[in-house]
Amino acid sequence: MFYKILADIVVLVHFLWILFLFFGAFWGIRYRAVRIFHISGLAFAFVIQIFDWYCPLTHLEFWLRSRHNPALAYTGSFIIYYVEKMVYLELSRSLIL
Repeated sequence: MFYKILADIVVLVHFLWILFLFFGAFWGIRYRAVRIFHISGLAFAFVIQIFDWYCPLTHLEFWLRSRHNPALAYTGSFIIYYVEKMVYLELSRSLIL
């Protein structure tokens, strides 16, 4: 259970990090330190994409989930896994009709 809780915390941090990368520029207008951190984060994300690597937070979440229950671990990227869950909802046929 401990690893599952930690994995859920990593998912939350990962989501907040992605939000910061999208909207951190607005916060960085007023604060130089935030601006530097935001630009560094964008550069890191750019390097990850160029070399086709996964984010370290994705690896950490995968490792924590596999320690809790190997069946819960997924392959692929964080964004694809969770966005697919939101886009392709599992609904029964009777609920749709």
